[in-house]
Amino acid sequence: MTTIVIGLFIPLLGTMLGSAFVFLMKGEMSLRLQKSLLGFASGVMVAASVWSLLIPAMEMEANKGALSVLPAAVGFLLGIGFLFLIDELTPHLHIGTDKPEGITSRLSKTTMLALAVTIHNLPEGMAVGVVFAGAENGMANISVTSAVAVSLGIAIQNIPEGAIISMPMRAAGNSRWKSFLIGSLSGAVEPVGAVAVLLLASLLMPVLPYMLAFAAGAMFYVVVEELIPEASNGKHSNLSTIGFAIGFVLMMVLDVVMG
Repeated sequence: MTTIVIGLFIPLLGTMLGSAFVFLMKGEMSLRLQKSLLGFASGVMVAASVWSLLIPAMEMEANKGALSVLPAAVGFLLGIGFLFLIDELTPHLHIGTDKPEGITSRLSKTTMLALAVTIHNLPEGMAVGVVFAGAENGMANISVTSAVAVSLGIAIQNIPEGAIISMPMRAAGNSRWKSFLIGSLSGAVEPVGAVAVLLLASLLMPVLPYMLAFAAGAMFYVVVEELIPEASNGKHSNLSTIGFAIGFVLMMVLDVVMG
C-alpha cells in the first residue's frame, strides 16, 4: 500500500522539482530549451500511452481473437472525445498566447493559464490511477513495478513541464515564490485524479481495458493538440524532435526494464 501511495504522488514531485528551476534561472527560459523540453514531454507521454496503456489493454483481451483490439480502439476514441469536449468548454489560456480558448469568460489570465495546465495534467493523473488500480487488483498484465514505471515516467516529463509554467510566470513579473507555487499547484490535479480512479477501482475492473485506452487517448489528445504544435512552431523545431526521441526511448526503456 505504501508503494501505491508514493507512486500516486511521484508525478506531483516531478512538477514541483521543475517549478523550482525558477530559483536557479535568471530571465526568460531560452527558446531552445523550451522546444527541447516540449519535445521530451511529448515523447514520454506517447511512449507511456503505447507501452503502458494501449498494449496492456489489448493483451487483457487477447483471448477474444480479432476482437481483442475493440476495447483499446473504443476507449482510445472516447479519451480523445472527452478531452476535446473539456478543451472546448473550459475557458483557458496557453502560455505564449493572449487569445483564450473555450467558452467566453471574465476569468483572470492567471486562472485561465492554470485551467489550461489542469486540462493537460488530468489524463496523466488518470493514467497513473488506472495502472495502479490494475496492479492492486492483481491483473496479470500490470505489475506494481510497471505501474511505478508509468508514475516515474510521467514525473520525469513533469519536470520540464513545471519549469515551462513557472519560468514564464516569473518573466511576467511574479515573484519567484509565487511562480514556484503556481507551477507546483498545476500538478495537483494529477494525484487527485489518480486517487479518484483508484477509489473507484472495484467498479472499473470490468471495463479496465477501456479505461487504460481512455487514458491513452486523453494523453494523445494533449500531445497532438498542444505539445507538438507548440514544439514545432517557429525556430528550433529540430530540437523538439530530438527531445521527443529521447523522451520516447527513456519511457520505453523504463517500462520494459521495470515491467
